[in-house]
Amino acid sequence: MLIAADKFKGSLTAVEVAERVTAGLRRVVPGLEVEALPVADGGDGTVAAAVAAGFERHERLVAGPLGQEVTAAFALRGDTAVVEMAEASGLQRLPRGVFAPLTASTYGSGELLRAALDAGARTIVFGVGGSATTDGGAGMLSALGARFLDEDGEPVPPGGGGLADVARADLSGLDPRLSSVDLILASDVDNPLTGPKGAPAVYGPQKGASPDDVEVLDTALAHFAKVLEAEAGPRAVEYAGSPGAGAAGGIGYGALLLGARFRAGIEVMLDVLGFAPALERASLVITGEGSLDEQTLHGKAPAGVAAAARAAGKEVVAVCGRLALPPAALGRAGFRRAYPLTEVEPDVVKCIADAGPILERVAEQIGRDFLS
Repeated sequence: MLIAADKFKGSLTAVEVAERVTAGLRRVVPGLEVEALPVADGGDGTVAAAVAAGFERHERLVAGPLGQEVTAAFALRGDTAVVEMAEASGLQRLPRGVFAPLTASTYGSGELLRAALDAGARTIVFGVGGSATTDGGAGMLSALGARFLDEDGEPVPPGGGGLADVARADLSGLDPRLSSVDLILASDVDNPLTGPKGAPAVYGPQKGASPDDVEVLDTALAHFAKVLEAEAGPRAVEYAGSPGAGAAGGIGYGALLLGARFRAGIEVMLDVLGFAPALERASLVITGEGSLDEQTLHGKAPAGVAAAARAAGKEVVAVCGRLALPPAALGRAGFRRAYPLTEVEPDVVKCIADAGPILERVAEQIGRDFLS
């Protein structure tokens, strides 16, 4: 039995999901052998999943999205690091109810990447998602040695809004170690940097951006890419239209400028976490996340787990808080069946508050359906 589930956002971490499912299964089959491999798709929870898989947690003091000092972590095993931008620059780093769509910066994410280099990383999986920022990765690049200057030769202010004032970009001071590191941009988002499907238009409103803010940010990011063309050549503009450039407020664009390879986050994480050998040992796979919906089918962790398990001829069931996919869509994605908490407790508020005990009851049902 393999449990490879993502977090139930706002209720349970991926580790807690595995613990609760294990407890429920063992009520039906005492002594059942269970292997837990919490997973993530590059967004928040990615470092925690790596640590659960045996990576060592390293903490550093870095700048949060508003410049305040925060304690953020990356994971390291051998010379492979997992860096999660949300640890430094995520929405959870903002005070409750506070948004800063024009000024939030990814500077702390760059500091985390530098810390991973200092720790000896030669391969860095850079998981991006859950960001509070829309700065095109300018803050991250600045922390790694780049300079973005206005007409007077002064650094532009932090955040995407300030990029409208960039007159010159200087990348000559970028950390030279970046040229010899395999940097992997891990994300489930393949949006370009700007335009109707770009970072400001699609994700800006989730970060508090008004329609006017979206327009300001889109114009500023397009200008940023144009200015970078003078320093980095035509690739600077080409990258702006590349899949993944718009990930996490455009930090994907900054990562591509550093030479990153874009890969689907869940595929990268399954490789890093050692999913394939765990899958070989499994007779049944249980995956899941808080909401199993249309988004799940576009690169989220459960869909990646189901696809890999189906390719290996293993049966997969899913647990979730709520289910918004019809049986036909579940089947096409490789799920034998899905078990939402709302089948046990229809009250969504209670489901969120008591997710752990309810999930154990759901796991008991899975045990009765598949193991007894």
